[in-house]
Amino acid sequence: MLRTVARARLYPVLIGCVLLAGSGSLAQAPMVAPPDRWPQFRGTSALHGTSAATVPATLKVLWTYEAGDAIDSSAAIADGVVFVGSQTGELHAVSLSDGSLKWKYKASEDGIGESSPAVANGVVYIGDLAGVLHAVDVTTGKAAWTFKTGTEIKSSPVVAGDKVLIGSYDAYLYAVAAKDGSLAWKVRTNGYVHGTPAVADGIAYIAGCDEILRGIRVNDGKELFTLSSGAYTGASPAILEGRAYYGTYDNEVLAVDLKAHKVIWRYKDPHRHFPFYSSAAVADGRVIVGGRDKMVHAIDIKTGKRLWAFTTRARVDSSPAVAGGRVYVGGNDGKLYVLDAASGKSVFEFEAGGPLSSSPAIASGRLVIGSQDGKLFCLG
Repeated sequence: MLRTVARARLYPVLIGCVLLAGSGSLAQAPMVAPPDRWPQFRGTSALHGTSAATVPATLKVLWTYEAGDAIDSSAAIADGVVFVGSQTGELHAVSLSDGSLKWKYKASEDGIGESSPAVANGVVYIGDLAGVLHAVDVTTGKAAWTFKTGTEIKSSPVVAGDKVLIGSYDAYLYAVAAKDGSLAWKVRTNGYVHGTPAVADGIAYIAGCDEILRGIRVNDGKELFTLSSGAYTGASPAILEGRAYYGTYDNEVLAVDLKAHKVIWRYKDPHRHFPFYSSAAVADGRVIVGGRDKMVHAIDIKTGKRLWAFTTRARVDSSPAVAGGRVYVGGNDGKLYVLDAASGKSVFEFEAGGPLSSSPAIASGRLVIGSQDGKLFCLG
């Protein structure tokens, strides 16, 4: 039995998590975020954590925005605007060009935790720690609708066709209508739904503290299969070419064949046994993920063997982003690390000051990341 820890900031809870995906009326989800957009957590609904943007070889701080309290939420970027939640309970809309505030939307006195915004069709969606999913007009910052779940939301929303998918700590995965927030269906799991939906071919894949990976059809909420992960999971899965890649609290990263419904390989550091909370990026034949062993790991996507590991000074809960052959990831030591994706060597480090447990967002040659001391940084 897992113990719930409310609003852990520097030490995200060991609680259940879920991953989901797609809708029946979907076009094929892009595998890489386009150069000028990062519209949701991990960039695309397949959660690859990759961008087609070109980022300068040497980064400098272009602007800093003060959010007023810790930023656990990872930013979304769309149409030149950065959207991010904070522990003040506000959703902030900030200009990507200069960091000026466009508007703030007050979601909850309870705050916004790890739920990260998703932007689609002129609306930005985000969950709060009071258990409410908000749909907000991107231009005016006014609420379009809200949907109440049973308790806090740390899962990030994913827009799948005409539905928004969201998990709640009430153990349900919800699908609501994107236009008005009406309930389409809900599926009960055996634990908190913490992680972020991953979308692939109209199926939602969820893995959480009940140690089960589930495939759920987005059209109607029908469960298609279940598979034991062997441990509970705080990470969200990356879906690529019929496989899911995600880490567990049993110190493993798994590759799962989604058609055969079996684990293809399990990666475990031979010397350091710590959980993987970070969500993996998949790029150029590598699975790249942060660990609570203070390391960033690169794993061969075919064999599950280590390619390289880079050591930081604190746990790495931030989920890596990959662009132009480089890995960008935050550390709880307060540093943003830029690593060569092929070798794992550091090419740049930025000292943010506060711990970086949120994940980078990349668009239009710029990188945006929030810190635990309430600062939102834009580098380019």
